[in-house]
Amino acid sequence: MAKATQTKRQSTMPVGTAGAVHYTIIPKDLAAHLFEVTLDIAEPDAEGQVVSLPAWIPGSYMVREFARNIIQIKATSGGKKVVLKKRDKHTWQAAPCQGALTISYEVYAWDLSVRAAHLDQSHGFFNGTSVFLSVHGQESAPHIVDIQRAADASCATWRVATSLPELKAKRYGFGTYIAANYDELIDHPVEMGDFALATFEAHGIPHDFVVTGKVPNMDMARMVADVQKICESQIAFFEPRTKKAPMDRYVFMTMVVGEGYGGLEHRASTALICNRNDIPVKHQPEMSEGYKGFLGLCSHEYFHTWNVKRIKPAAFASYDLRQENYTSLLWLFEGFTSYYDDLMLVRAGTIDETAYLKLVSKTINMVTRGSGRLKQSVAESSFDAWTKYYRQDENSPNAIVSYYTKGSLVALGLDLTIRAETEGKKSLDDVMRALWQKYGRDFYSRTLTGTQQGLPENEFEALVEQVTGVNVRRFVDKHVRGTEDVPLAKLYADFGVHLDTGSATKKASLGIKAARDGNDCKIASAYEGRAAHVAGLSAQDVIVAINGLRVTAADAADGLTTALGRYRVGEVVEIHAFRRDELFVVKAKLQADDVPTNQLKLVVEQDAALATARPTYVKKAKRSAS
Repeated sequence: MAKATQTKRQSTMPVGTAGAVHYTIIPKDLAAHLFEVTLDIAEPDAEGQVVSLPAWIPGSYMVREFARNIIQIKATSGGKKVVLKKRDKHTWQAAPCQGALTISYEVYAWDLSVRAAHLDQSHGFFNGTSVFLSVHGQESAPHIVDIQRAADASCATWRVATSLPELKAKRYGFGTYIAANYDELIDHPVEMGDFALATFEAHGIPHDFVVTGKVPNMDMARMVADVQKICESQIAFFEPRTKKAPMDRYVFMTMVVGEGYGGLEHRASTALICNRNDIPVKHQPEMSEGYKGFLGLCSHEYFHTWNVKRIKPAAFASYDLRQENYTSLLWLFEGFTSYYDDLMLVRAGTIDETAYLKLVSKTINMVTRGSGRLKQSVAESSFDAWTKYYRQDENSPNAIVSYYTKGSLVALGLDLTIRAETEGKKSLDDVMRALWQKYGRDFYSRTLTGTQQGLPENEFEALVEQVTGVNVRRFVDKHVRGTEDVPLAKLYADFGVHLDTGSATKKASLGIKAARDGNDCKIASAYEGRAAHVAGLSAQDVIVAINGLRVTAADAADGLTTALGRYRVGEVVEIHAFRRDELFVVKAKLQADDVPTNQLKLVVEQDAALATARPTYVKKAKRSAS
């Protein structure tokens, strides 16, 4: 463990940046996970400068109260202490002072995720929303950041990866970086450490691929080649004529861990986290499911460069980072991105169409597994993201639907509908490009400094009809504002794809999601109407025996398949379980396993137009839907 280190702040006041807000950030104590931040305000508000930290980060719709990680905050002016009064949970106000105001504080950084900040002896990472106080009234001024190296000897070889424009720093080096305003400042995360780095170009735009973490025999060349194809496909998708990207440079930042998965989009970069086994290994050419998922994650976050970062709901055109911003359109922005992320893999040639249909089948099964989809629409799920989707509990499968997964099936259903109705002359691709031209490209360019209007809540259907001539209002009412399943079997049949709902033979099941808890088998979720629920078992109950035979964590690992393997559907079993510290016994009548086994299969057809009309291709069909 590295010992705590004290760092001396170095002053930097670049020429030609008068009126800018200045920050200095230093990894102060690696073992204590502390960043030290100093904020210099040359012209503070004469009535007392107000500063605050965002309560949430765009792209992750939950109030996280980042200010709770600020400690030892103080203010000075001319070397004298200035009273700093806290006004609410994330806002402070300094007493009026003469001359420049300096606010110094420490940030506890021990959240190993893509949303906040993390610091230890291996690396440092932060989002601006976690470390940079906003100076009220000066949000539009230039913001300069001096990223300084830690004094700890173990950091001597560290580099910096960020899409923030350099001011005096060299590329990948410590030093000063600049943002046009506060909104831009907090939209460029920073990674520092001994990371692996590769670069490539996509239609002339430089891209960095950064990997932090220990990965033996990592096949960086393969990752770069695959991600380059995905990036080029997406740039050409939105700008087929000019192949012009909406940023001057892009950075992929990947943190590799033993277990983890996630990503967060930014205007010119993305922060990713993945399992070590998801990264491809040299001299192993086969594509693992984990690597396929990682490519899908890269594709998803990169697609957000257009859809979410620049094409936005009207509610997000100007973020209020102090409180929740409500929209019922996340099914379009996150769901459509989830549709195109895997679709772009096959269009880029990184997977084939059979592999793509397996990914879609997996999504269908995920959506149809939970009864929550029959109670909550994806429009409601979008609006309630702040309190339900991002705050899931043991009853969530019975109560909510994911605007990511069902939203992707809505996109697929709309795409197939438009292609069928127009005989392949139009598709959802045309709708996405129209959204880009009307709500993205003409308002937010490379610098994101325009005045953006955002997509109004109820304009999507009209836009689709304007672009394609297809009226999708009934479809949206049923599958977006309503809770009906998207009829994919019927829609896909017109394009040479069959949806097989699986064998009628089912295994005996309790209808639970089991989880390890030490050496115990705990019920993580009890699905509504299934055997466990009917018998009186609940989430958090620990199953200790079935018909007198012990149940352990090993049984949880295989979903009780072995423990119930000798029983048939309809048999009654006696279950001993603990609820808290009280033992009780119930009898449960086993039901057929309701785990969906939907599978999409290509149909061998005589008409080649069927294949060319499928969404995986951009060719036009000659056959209309019946």
